Amino acid sequence: MAAFVDRVVVHVAAGNGGHGVASIHREKFKPLGGPDGGNGGDGGDVVLEVDPSVHTLLDFHHRPHQKAGNGRPGEGGNRNGGRGEDRVLRVPAGTVVSTPDGRVIADLVGAGTRVVLARGGRGGLGNAALANARRKAPGFALLGEPGEAFDAVIELKSIADVGLVGFPSAGKSSLIAAMSSARPKIADYPFTTLVPNLGVIRSGDTVYTMADVPGLIPGASTGKGLGVQFLRHVERCAVLVHVVDMATMEPGRDPESDIEALEHELAEYGGDELDLVGRLRIAVLNKIDVPDARELVDLVRATLDQRGLAVHPVSAATGEGLREFGFALAAAVEEHRASLPAMEPARVTVTPRAVDDSGFTVERDTEFDTGGFVVHGVRPERWVRQTDFSNDEAVGFLADRLNRLGVEEALAKAGAVTGDAVTIGGVTFDWVPSLPAGTLTAEESAGLGGRGTDSRIDAPHRVRAQERLAAKRARRVPYELGEPGWTEDDLPEELR
Repeated sequence: MAAFVDRVVVHVAAGNGGHGVASIHREKFKPLGGPDGGNGGDGGDVVLEVDPSVHTLLDFHHRPHQKAGNGRPGEGGNRNGGRGEDRVLRVPAGTVVSTPDGRVIADLVGAGTRVVLARGGRGGLGNAALANARRKAPGFALLGEPGEAFDAVIELKSIADVGLVGFPSAGKSSLIAAMSSARPKIADYPFTTLVPNLGVIRSGDTVYTMADVPGLIPGASTGKGLGVQFLRHVERCAVLVHVVDMATMEPGRDPESDIEALEHELAEYGGDELDLVGRLRIAVLNKIDVPDARELVDLVRATLDQRGLAVHPVSAATGEGLREFGFALAAAVEEHRASLPAMEPARVTVTPRAVDDSGFTVERDTEFDTGGFVVHGVRPERWVRQTDFSNDEAVGFLADRLNRLGVEEALAKAGAVTGDAVTIGGVTFDWVPSLPAGTLTAEESAGLGGRGTDSRIDAPHRVRAQERLAAKRARRVPYELGEPGWTEDDLPEELR
């Protein structure tokens, strides 16, 4: 028998986008064939899909790392790379996906329901797609973006019309076995039921499902016993039934105290939002086939009537009272179903990828003593991820894109000067502002030179990282290093 797993932590990783390729068409008698590098394919997505044939999360327990396929790189001859294969994860109905800090990502109910959990990275453009009137034969291509990767908490919350709750050994599993074709494990010791059991019951024309939740004890809402591990399975039940053990021999326990303890745990777990106590509408007095238990029925009934609970004395062993109990459950389920809004026909919704936000922010970087800046924004950070920094022409192309977006103007307004450290998407640059427009020709302002080069990268006025580091060390105050004998004359002017 397969183990039942209802909570797992899965590391999902979408596929990386394939890199674009820089290629030039070469053919006899065509010396200027032009760029023909293809685009990289998008990475595959990680998708969750509800499958009615799946009843547990056991597969993810054994394979907690789930990764989609990477996109294939582009090729010459204008051949684009193929898209990465999606990884489809089959989950049971009632699955809830959340982040480790508790933020709900998706709540999957209904066969065939799908949700994209992690999106694959975009494929990079090849040089054929980057060619324009000024840059006729780009000597670079864009890199593919990495796919989304994170830890996701996947929990299963059983979907049943009726939930049986009560103390261990109250006879919940016996009731399901007597009223349905389910055959849960039954024994005369506490915590026999270690996993929720589901049974399908027909009462007249009504068919409904019943869940046998493992036994609860005082403190279950805080994790005592099996606790919260199984209380989640009563959240979706329309009707909760309190199964009262009328033949318990444990000291300090009686039917009334059991009901009070159970209502307290449900209230503590569900709070006002779920109102689980409000769903506790029926009480089953089980094991009335025991002579002493039958004598207590009339005494307990009065107390339960005052609580507004419908009382049904039954015996799972002999079948006494089960027919009437089944019809009462059917009536409660039908009442709940009638209160639900009318079902609407399913509509296929096509959701395109959102257009990237063109906004960005410029902030001071507190990690640099000499002052630096950090640029945050969807498009600037994506452009940096797509740039091959081993190719000077690609770096120049990135600078042009950032300039057109207005990043240079924003840095100047924030007080940035030549040589300041500017960080975008985790990559730090030495900022060198472009010359004002109109002072150079179009090709010179674009920095065009040989393929794969950019004349601005090696400009004589550019401050290298090594020079900036040497200047930072020269400005370092001697007393910070603990050197003896320093005087005020050793301080930089700005600190005197």
